[in-house]
Amino acid sequence: MASRTILANLRRTVLVMLALVGVSMPALGQQVRAQVQGNYPQLQDNAEAFIGDVEGRSARNLRRYASTAVSQVSEALRALGYYNPKISWTLEPGDADADADNQPRLLLIIVPGEPVRVKTRQVDISGPGAEDSKLSGNLPAKPALGDVLNHGAYDALRNTLPIRARRRGYFDGKLTAHALTVNPQTLEADIALAYDSGERYRLGEVTFTEGHWFELELLDKFVSFEPGTLYHADEIATLSGNLSASGYFSGINIDAVPERAEDGVIPVQVELTRRQRRSLATGVGFSTDVGPRFRGNWREHWVNPQGHSRSADAELAQLRQSISAGYKIPLNPLMTDRLRFSGGLQREDIEDVESELATLGVQWQHRFETDWLQILSLRWEGEKYTIGDDDETGTSSLLLPGASYSRLVQDSALDPSKGHNLRIDVSGAHRALLSAVDILHVKASVKGLTTLAYKHRFLARFQIGGLGTNSFTDVPPSLRFFAGGDQSVRGYGYETLSPLNDSGATEGGRYLLAGSVEYQYEFINNWRAALFVDHGNAVNDLLDPLATGTGVGVRWISPVGPLRLDLAKGLNPEFGGDWRLHFSMGPEL
Repeated sequence: MASRTILANLRRTVLVMLALVGVSMPALGQQVRAQVQGNYPQLQDNAEAFIGDVEGRSARNLRRYASTAVSQVSEALRALGYYNPKISWTLEPGDADADADNQPRLLLIIVPGEPVRVKTRQVDISGPGAEDSKLSGNLPAKPALGDVLNHGAYDALRNTLPIRARRRGYFDGKLTAHALTVNPQTLEADIALAYDSGERYRLGEVTFTEGHWFELELLDKFVSFEPGTLYHADEIATLSGNLSASGYFSGINIDAVPERAEDGVIPVQVELTRRQRRSLATGVGFSTDVGPRFRGNWREHWVNPQGHSRSADAELAQLRQSISAGYKIPLNPLMTDRLRFSGGLQREDIEDVESELATLGVQWQHRFETDWLQILSLRWEGEKYTIGDDDETGTSSLLLPGASYSRLVQDSALDPSKGHNLRIDVSGAHRALLSAVDILHVKASVKGLTTLAYKHRFLARFQIGGLGTNSFTDVPPSLRFFAGGDQSVRGYGYETLSPLNDSGATEGGRYLLAGSVEYQYEFINNWRAALFVDHGNAVNDLLDPLATGTGVGVRWISPVGPLRLDLAKGLNPEFGGDWRLHFSMGPEL
C-alpha cells in the first residue's frame, strides 16, 4: 500500500511538472501513440510525455498494456482539467523483431470532452502575516475563476504561501486547509486554502567565530541590519554576498536557523576562512585600437587586520605600456566606500603623439543612496611628449583636483537587455597650485540600451568634452581630445580624428563630440548581427565638420562578456575614412 502511494505521488508530481512546462518528447521507435482529437497541443504533449517510451513489445504484450496506457492518458488529461475524456484504442499488427516502421503499435484515440472549470477560489491568511502585504499580496492569478483547472497552477498557488513565509521569517506558519474539490459531473472545481502565519521571527546579534584574524570593527561593517530586524532571507544573502565580494575569504558559513531561536530571535553565527594572502594573474587580449596586449596583476588581498590591501598592474602592448600600483583602505559602508592611493608610469606612441606620463594620486570613493558613485581625487601628473616629427615637444607638471559622478543601471551585468550609464568627469589645474598652466577639463557620456520583442536591441551613446585653458600649447596630449577607433567613430584609425598642427600632425582638440546608434538582431542564441552609424570628431571649434562611419558587425555573448567584430566604412576620406575592421570586447554599457 505504501509503495502504491509513493508511486502515485511520484506520477502526480511528474504530471504537474509536465503540465507547467509543456514538455514534448520524441517518439522514435515508439509503440504506443496517443492521438488527441481537435486542437489541444498541451494535452497531446502531456499524454505522450506521461506514456513515455514503449519499445520492443509484441502485439500480445501491447494488448495487455492497453488498459495501463488508457489509465496513464486519463491521469495526464486530469492534470490539465479534462476529467471526462473518451479513450478508445486499436492495435496495429506487426512484427516485434522488425524495424521501427513495421513493429506492432497501440494507437489511443482521445476525445477530451468538456473541461472542469474553477467555480470558487478562497484563500484566507490568519495571524500577523495577514497584515504583511509582501506575504499576502500579489498572489498568483492562476487558477482564476472560470479558468480550466490546471493542477500545476493549483500547486503553485498552494506552495506560494509557505515559500514566501519562510523567506520572510514566519517559520511557524502552516497550511491549516488545502482542498481542491472536483466534481466531474458538474465540471466544477472549488479551491480552498487557509494559512496561519504564526509570529514573524527577528534577526539577533551577529557573531563571528574565532580564527578569522580580522578586527571585529571591520567585520561588523559587513552587517547591514541591526539586532531585532524582522527576518528576511535576503538579509542573510546580502551578508554572505558582501563577505564573498570583499576578497578576504575563501569560505563563508552562516548559521541562522530558526531552531536556535530564543523568544523568536535568531542568533546569527558566521564562520570565515581566510583566502590566500596573495594572488597573481596574467592574461592576453586583443583590440584593433592597440593590437595584442599582455596584462599582469598582483594582489595582496589583506595587508593587516583592518582590511587594507595593495596591488600592482602591468600592461604591455605595441602602442601602450604601463605599470601602476595602488593601496586601498576600506571605509564605511565597506562595500562601496574606500580611500585609494596610487601611482603609475605610462608610455604611449599613438599616431603622431608620443608621450611618457607619470602619476601620483589619491581617490575617495563614495556611493550615495540614489546609486550615484562619487569619486573625489587629487593627482599629480608629469608628462613629457612629442607631437609629429619633433614639431612640438614639451613637458608639463600639473596638480589636478577632480570629481567624477557616474550611475549605471542595468538588468544584467553580463548581457543586459535594458539599462543606461551616465558619467561626468571634471578636473582642473591652476598656476597658483603647483601647475604650469590653467586648465578646466570636462567630459560627459551617456549610454542607453533597450530591447524589443526579445531579439531587437537598440543602443545609443553620446560623448561630449571641453577644455578651457589660458595656453593650449602647454596642455599635454593626455588632456587633449582625440576621436576615432573601436569605442569612438568606427571606420577611422584609433585617435586619428583630431585637428592638425602646421606640419599636418594630429595634435588633439579643445572639444569632443561623438555619438552612435546601433541596431542588433539575435539570429541564434548568443549571436547577434549589428548595423551602426557613428558620427563625431575632436575639434577646436564646435562648428567644425564631423566625421561619419557606418557598417555591419557580429556580436557573440561569450561566458566572459560580449565580443564584437565590425566592418566599418569611414565616409569622410578627408579625415582618413576607409574600410576598417574593428574588434573589441567588454560590456555594452
